[in-house]
Amino acid sequence: MKVFVTGGSGYIGRATIEALVRRGNEVAALVRSDASERVVTGLGASPVRGALSDVSVLREAARAADGVLHLGQHAGADSAEVDRAAAEAMQDGAGPRPYVHTGGVWVYGDTAGTVDEDAPLSPPRLTAWRVDNEKRVLARAATGERPVVVMPGLVYGRSGGLIEMFYAAPGREKGAVPCAGDGSNHWSLVHVEDLAELYVLALAAPAGSIYAGVSDQWPTALQVSEAVSRAIGRPGAVRHLSIDEATEEMGPVAEAFALDQRLTGARARRELGWKPVRLDALTELANS
Repeated sequence: MKVFVTGGSGYIGRATIEALVRRGNEVAALVRSDASERVVTGLGASPVRGALSDVSVLREAARAADGVLHLGQHAGADSAEVDRAAAEAMQDGAGPRPYVHTGGVWVYGDTAGTVDEDAPLSPPRLTAWRVDNEKRVLARAATGERPVVVMPGLVYGRSGGLIEMFYAAPGREKGAVPCAGDGSNHWSLVHVEDLAELYVLALAAPAGSIYAGVSDQWPTALQVSEAVSRAIGRPGAVRHLSIDEATEEMGPVAEAFALDQRLTGARARRELGWKPVRLDALTELANS
């Protein structure tokens, strides 16, 4: 199978290309720079030069593939518009072939206990734009196309991702790891390599499906901060910040970090045979 991937040189994309290649798939990956080209080529993928705003490039690359994984995200005030146009172009190119779109569980807001993909939506400002885009993507299932949405939880592993960026790196710099609020809220986590396996499986999912990419690990934010404090060699060194202080330090993502979420990935396990194997996040984070 030939798969076109956006975001292939990124944190999740690298693990996903590895998973695709390991299964014998031929991968083409969108790249914007020489550095990104070296990354994807080193992973065994063929580079496709362009950006998420290059809709003609996206359309043709999708048309030449047997399936599409859209993992990339444009950074900027026009994120919603760029993502919508990119998705439309790739769906136009893919036609009846699989198109897998990336969402995120933050759109569910605070959850009342453990919930699945059918829970009501209450997104923080940071991700509110995703809701309409995902509806547009999934609506094309009614025309005979094969859209699927994968909604990752908070991704960890390989010393990367948001936990590294907003918790470990500032912790090393300031000598203590931040924690928004009292840290009693729960996070829905997934290891980057388990998430990569879900993306591969999603290429064979029924049209119109939505899957929460979470491995049913729900530690509290404080437990994560404490684990990261051990990883940086400062066990127990945690800086509690008010939401306003966290927003000033981290930006609008602080509101999302303060959500209390327990999502289950049972649907993906049941329908796709997904089997997450990295299930001790706190130990892994403490030893990363």
